[in-house]
Amino acid sequence: MNTDKATKEMFAALAVAQGEIGNATKASANPHFRSKYADLAEILNTVRPVFSKHGLSLIQSTGFDGLMVTVDTVIAHCSGGVITSRASCVPAKTDAQGIGAATTYLRRYSAAAMAGIAQEDDDGNAAAHNGAPAVAPNPAEVAALADFRAAIDAATTDDDLAQIAADIAGASISPAGKKTLRDAFSARKKAVRVSA
Repeated sequence: MNTDKATKEMFAALAVAQGEIGNATKASANPHFRSKYADLAEILNTVRPVFSKHGLSLIQSTGFDGLMVTVDTVIAHCSGGVITSRASCVPAKTDAQGIGAATTYLRRYSAAAMAGIAQEDDDGNAAAHNGAPAVAPNPAEVAALADFRAAIDAATTDDDLAQIAADIAGASISPAGKKTLRDAFSARKKAVRVSA
C-alpha cells in the first residue's frame, strides 16, 4: 500500500467512514466450504455510500499480461489525497473464466482490505484451483516466470526451446506456473516450426 499522496483530511475522513461502515453481509453461499460470504457487489454496496458521504471514492482497475492478473485499488479523497494498493496472482486457468474468477477475487479482497471490512472467502477455490485461499505469489517465482516467458517469446529455433525446456524442468516453479509456461511454450514451438 502506498500512502505517499494521502492527506491529513483524507485520513480523518477514512477514520470517520470506517467508524460508520459495518462488515459486508454474508449473503452468498460457498458450496465447497458450506459457508456464507460477501460477494463483490455486497462489498461495494457497503463501502460506496459511506465513502461518498465523506468525500472518498474507491476506484479499481484490472490487467492481465498473459501471466499475472493484477488489480490496482485506489482510495481518493476530495482534498486530493490518494492511497493506492496493488494485488496480483497467477490464475489457475488462463481462459476467460479463470481470469475473471481471479480478477473478481482480487477486487473483492482488495476493496475489503482497503475499506477495513471483513468477509469470507468464496471464489478463492476458482482462483487458487486447489480449494485453499489464494496466496500472494512468491516474488522470486513471479520473476522467474517473467524471465522464462521472455525467453520463450524470444526463442527462434528448436534448440533454443529445448534449452528453455530443460531450464524450466529444473526450476522451482509451482504447477500453475509451469502450466502457464507450458501453454506459452507450445504456442511458441508451433510458431518456430511454421517459420522454419
